[in-house]
Amino acid sequence: MPDLTTSPDPRRWKALIFIALAQLMVVLDATIVNIALPSAQTDLGISDGNKQWVITAYALAFGGLLLFGGRISDLWGRKRAFVVGLIGFAAASALGGAAVNTGMLLGARALQGVFGALLAPAALSLLAVLFTEAKERAKAFGIFGAIAGAGGGVGLILGGLFTEYLNWRWTFFVNIPFAVVAAAGAIAVIHEPEGSRNPSKLDIPGVVLATLGLVSLVYGFTRAESAGWTAGSTLAMFAASAVLLFAFVLVERKVKAPLLPLRVLTDRNRGGVYVSLGLAAIAMFGLFLFLTFYLQVVRGYSPVKTGLAFLPMIATMIAGSTQIGARLMTRVPARWLMGPGFLLAAAGMTLLTQIDLDTSYTTVVLPGLMLMGLGMGTAFMPAMSLATHGVQPRDAGVASAMVNTSQQVGGAIGTALLNTIAASATTDYLKSHAAGAADPKLLTFQSLVHGYSTAVWWAVGILVVAAGIAVSFITAGHQGGAAVASGDGAGAEEAVPVMAH
Repeated sequence: MPDLTTSPDPRRWKALIFIALAQLMVVLDATIVNIALPSAQTDLGISDGNKQWVITAYALAFGGLLLFGGRISDLWGRKRAFVVGLIGFAAASALGGAAVNTGMLLGARALQGVFGALLAPAALSLLAVLFTEAKERAKAFGIFGAIAGAGGGVGLILGGLFTEYLNWRWTFFVNIPFAVVAAAGAIAVIHEPEGSRNPSKLDIPGVVLATLGLVSLVYGFTRAESAGWTAGSTLAMFAASAVLLFAFVLVERKVKAPLLPLRVLTDRNRGGVYVSLGLAAIAMFGLFLFLTFYLQVVRGYSPVKTGLAFLPMIATMIAGSTQIGARLMTRVPARWLMGPGFLLAAAGMTLLTQIDLDTSYTTVVLPGLMLMGLGMGTAFMPAMSLATHGVQPRDAGVASAMVNTSQQVGGAIGTALLNTIAASATTDYLKSHAAGAADPKLLTFQSLVHGYSTAVWWAVGILVVAAGIAVSFITAGHQGGAAVASGDGAGAEEAVPVMAH
C-alpha cells in the first residue's frame, strides 16, 4: 500500500488536463453520432432496422466491458491502460470515419466501446490516486465532473456543426487529435503512485459472467424498444441477464481475487451513489433524445441551432459542478448536495413537460435546461468523488468502473425505456384524436409533443426517486480532512465527518 504521507505528485494538475480531455472525448462520443446518424444512414444505405445499432454497438461494448476495463487498469497500472485505451479509441475512430458500408461502421463503433471501457475507468481512478488531499480532490473532481456531465451536450453541438458544415465522418475523425494530445500528455506528465497496482490474477469467470450479464441487460432494453416489452426475445434477454448477474455475485463471493470485490459494492455510501447516478442517467439521456427530436422535427431547428440550444445547460452544469459542488463538498455531506441537486434538475424537467407546438425557447426551454444543468452539476460532482473515496488504491479502478457502468447502463436503459413510453403515448393520442382532426400533419406533431412530454414526466419521477435514494442511503459526512486508507469501507458510514481514502 502506498505511503500516503508522501508529498503529492507535482505534475498532478498538468495530468488533470489530459485526463479531462480523454474523458470529454469518451462522453461526447455517446451523443455526437446521434445528430450525424441521418446523414450517415443515407450515405452508407443503412437500413432502418440497423440504424439503432450504430448507437447500440457502442453502448453494448462500453457498458458490458467497463468492469473488465476497470480491473485491467488495476492490474496493468492506470497509466498504461489509459494510454492503450486512447490509442485504440483513436484507431477505432479512424476506422469509423473511413467506413464504406454498414458492417465497417458498426464494427468501428463496437471497437470504440471496447477501448472506451478501458479508458474511462483508468481516467477516473488516476484522479482518485493522484489527488488525495480533500480541497485539491474537490477541485479536481469538480473539473472532471463538469466535463463528464457537459460532454453529452458538447457532443450534440459538435455533431450539429460537423453534419451541417463538413460531413458526418468528422464526428469520428474529431477523436483522433483529442486522443493523440491526451496520450502524448499522459506519457509525459502522469506518474502513478508506487504500490497502487493490484497484481492479483484476473478473474476470468467473473469477466465472462459480468460482460454477458450487462450486455444481455442493455440488449434487453434495446429489444424492448423495437420488439415490445412482452416479446419472447425481450423477456429471454432479461431472464438471461438476471441469471448471469446472480451467478456473477456467487462467483465473486468465492474467488480469491474477484473482478468486483463485493466490499466495493456493499459499502452503503458507494451503493447509494451507484444507484442514484444510474437513475439520473436514465432521466438525462432520455431527455437529451426527446429535446433533440422536438427542436429538430417539431420546431424545425437546424442541427447547429439544436446543438447551440443546449449551450446554456452546459454552462450551468459547469457552474454547478465547479462553483457549488466543489466548493461545498468539503463542508457539506454529499447527500445534501446530491438530493437537492437532483430535485433542482427535476424542477427544470417539470418546466420542459410544458412544451407545445409553439413553445417559446426563452421562457420555457431555456430556464428548464438551465435549472437541469445546475442541479445535475451540483449532484454529479460529490457523487463521483464519493464513489472512489474510502476505496483502497488497489480497488480504485474497479470502483471507478462502477461509476461509469451505472451511468452507461442507465443511459442505455433511459433511451430505450423513455422512447417506448413516448412512442405508446404518441400512438394513443393519434388514435383518440384521429376522428375530428382537420389537419393530419398538425395532429402528427401534436401527438409527438404529447409523447415527448409524457416521457419527460416519467424522467421527472425517476429523478425524484434518485434524490430520495441519495438522501436516505448516503450517510457519509463531508469529504474534508486528511485521507486515510480504509480496509473494506465498513467504517466509512459511521458519523465521522472524514471519509477514508
